[in-house]
Amino acid sequence: MTDEDYMREALHEAQGASARGEVPVGAVIVNAAGKIIARTGNAPISICDPTAHAEVLALRDAAYTSQNYRLGGMTLYVTLEPCTMCAGAIANARIDRVVYGASDVKGGAVENGVRFFEQTTCHHRPEIKGGVLALECAALLKAFFKARRK
Repeated sequence: MTDEDYMREALHEAQGASARGEVPVGAVIVNAAGKIIARTGNAPISICDPTAHAEVLALRDAAYTSQNYRLGGMTLYVTLEPCTMCAGAIANARIDRVVYGASDVKGGAVENGVRFFEQTTCHHRPEIKGGVLALECAALLKAFFKARRK
């Protein structure tokens, strides 16, 4: 499968989050063999947990599935540029690659904001690829917030 194929899986999770009234962000984690070992969408509202971003939930599931809190050799696909909290979790998990869809000018921490992985204090820097299916990812978010403003 390609980065676009995995991002479509993350988009599917984002659509599920949207259907539950959550901000539509989805994530999947793929192991070195190319198998999806974790998939989830945002859930802070439904599980009353401010840390329940799609990335954090996927990291938890992948760690549990692999029985290791270190997720080296794995790739995280997420529909929106990770925030500072998620970037910290990604670094702690030692994810090898982060592939994201839409950029987040206000809350992102990879190419925007604090640029977490570029800081000298960051102890692990994954390979980053942004902009994969960015238009589709952004359109889902825009439609969600437009509907909420009505």
